[in-house]
Amino acid sequence: MSSHRSIITIGNAWALAMLACGLALAWAYLGWMAWGMVRTGASVLLMPAMTDWGPVDLVLVWLMWSVMMVAMMLPSAGPMLLAFSAIGARLASPRPRVHLLAFAAGYLGTWVCFSLAATLLQWLLLRLRLVSPMMQSTSVWLAGALLCIAGIYQFTHWKASCLRLCRTPMAYLVRHWRPGTRGAFRMGLRHGVFCLGCCWALMCLLFVLGVMNLWWVVALTLVVLAEKASPLQRWLPAAFGAVLLAWGTWMIARAAAGAA
Repeated sequence: MSSHRSIITIGNAWALAMLACGLALAWAYLGWMAWGMVRTGASVLLMPAMTDWGPVDLVLVWLMWSVMMVAMMLPSAGPMLLAFSAIGARLASPRPRVHLLAFAAGYLGTWVCFSLAATLLQWLLLRLRLVSPMMQSTSVWLAGALLCIAGIYQFTHWKASCLRLCRTPMAYLVRHWRPGTRGAFRMGLRHGVFCLGCCWALMCLLFVLGVMNLWWVVALTLVVLAEKASPLQRWLPAAFGAVLLAWGTWMIARAAAGAA
């Protein structure tokens, strides 16, 4: 067992250190963005207006979402990356660093694609004046609906199936193992798809309290991590779902009472 650990340490320490540095840089970027928006306003950093984004604005917002997804999703992928390293060591992978980075690239590539969809959604919500330049929902109805959708999704078969695969790294890798760099990338991409199926509704909740509300980003990151890695993981999705449903229902009921 100790020999396996030494192989993992020697073969993948550099790649794991690179991923850790990337994670630290992603969180530093988010902190800088959040501080800049509070201090100088969103118009200085990203969007000059509620509508009429140009190509540069779209690219910048896509970059922001992509970095945010790296910061939020990479921690919960840690057990899978370590399991990949362990299996690669046992199989005496000839290029362990490259394969590990290829796996991580495939996983994060899924979330970069999601970031593009989130950017286009944000652009649409800005045009409809449903979110502010600070990227926070200006509609109680929208916020309540997003919370209820996310809460309901917590109880679905799709959520449970995807979450089960995310919780069992070794079982996933044994079942879907592919050799080589391309195989590692494909495994990471497939795992990213399952992870997306597990967490997409939670990520949409960023529009509720603000895409760049750092405390909200941290809270959602911890929710994702707890669902995948906490010893209490069996009942956590249902508990989170009940809280989200209650919160969303309360917001919609309050909006309905105010409109009456």
